[in-house]
Amino acid sequence: MKISLVFLMAVSLFYVGPLHADLPDAIAKVKPAVVIVGTFKSTSSPRFALRGTGFVVSHAAAESAPSGMSNLVVTNAHVLPSAAEADLDANLVIQLRVAPNEWQMRAATVLEVDKIHDLALLRFDGPAMAALHVRDSNAVQEGQAVAFMGFPIGGALGFSPVTHRGMISSITAAALPTPSAQQLNEKTIRSLRGGNSFNIFQLDGTAYPGNSGGPLFDPDTADVLGVVNMVFIKGTKESALSSPSGISYAIPSGFILQLLQRSLVH
Repeated sequence: MKISLVFLMAVSLFYVGPLHADLPDAIAKVKPAVVIVGTFKSTSSPRFALRGTGFVVSHAAAESAPSGMSNLVVTNAHVLPSAAEADLDANLVIQLRVAPNEWQMRAATVLEVDKIHDLALLRFDGPAMAALHVRDSNAVQEGQAVAFMGFPIGGALGFSPVTHRGMISSITAAALPTPSAQQLNEKTIRSLRGGNSFNIFQLDGTAYPGNSGGPLFDPDTADVLGVVNMVFIKGTKESALSSPSGISYAIPSGFILQLLQRSLVH
């Protein structure tokens, strides 16, 4: 009986997965580069509205060079205000963590948008910040342990980055869904058949609205492997909060490298 109990405990630990002794170090590296993306309007209450998460990257990543310091931020394209939401008096801003409990607001501009992969590249004003290293995602495998960081539930838990552990549960073809069946026109159908289809990481970690645009990273090295994306959650935003599916998605980091390379050309 004792042998059986020891065996069962060992099996249980195996399925829980490795604890990754380097994760605290990875979190310490990632956290200073994770930013809040939102809008600021002096006449609104509150004046700042959180829209999602982003993280600092550099053009060096596109050239396989050390990341260093940068004024560039990657986030999801859907985190940015849409044309329908446009408010001429509201400014796009990011908030940077400059001390454990101190955030600094910086004006931001949009440099590049990749609507197919739901990515956007921003530049913020002021001094540069330490950038994360973006690794090519071609080597990412199903079953690989990952972590991701962001501001779940729109900052309802406070403006402190939250880290979750998970693994790559599947690498599968996906296309950005359309909001309604009325938009299933000929062009959309062609894109869903493969024109704009691409591989995406399915995660077994649960992300929430507010995590969109946050980095998916290697828990051992802190290298960025992808961008958390909440567009792929099935159902409404409310149901994602009340009944999370436990399934989340991330855009592979290879598309970040392509975005940075294109912005260099432009």
